Amino acid sequence: MLRISRLTDYATVLLAALAEQPDRVQTATALAEQTHIAAPTVSKLLKQLQRAKLVTSTRGLHGGYQLARPATQISAAAILDALDGPLALTDCSMGHGNCEIEETCRVGRVWQRLNLAIRRSLYEVSLAQLAGIDSTQVRLSAFEREMKAATSRTPARS
Repeated sequence: MLRISRLTDYATVLLAALAEQPDRVQTATALAEQTHIAAPTVSKLLKQLQRAKLVTSTRGLHGGYQLARPATQISAAAILDALDGPLALTDCSMGHGNCEIEETCRVGRVWQRLNLAIRRSLYEVSLAQLAGIDSTQVRLSAFEREMKAATSRTPARS
């Protein structure tokens, strides 16, 4: 199943909290209280986000964390990469040379194409959109609109 990790989900919640007040430096303790995420987890995630250059930290009495760049310039892909590494549906999705049956495989190219399509979609969604502070709608592809319409027309089975 394709699913982001709990830590990635929590990191997104922390980044969204920082995005709501981008000019304010916030401590790990304040973010833990605000988001209801355990303080040790918040500290761990903020360190990872800092290493990925998604947040900056300031030391001292009035120190804390804030976004390294505007929320509109941080993609969902960047958040996932920071916590879980690059998305790869299969070993061959990561590129050539990662699979021992690559030379004879008939499905690898399609998995690579699917992986690329998902990656593109993740790049199209910004932290500002995830946080609900960007009024720009996340665009639905024609297929997604069609699927949404089809599921809304399908009668419930008993």
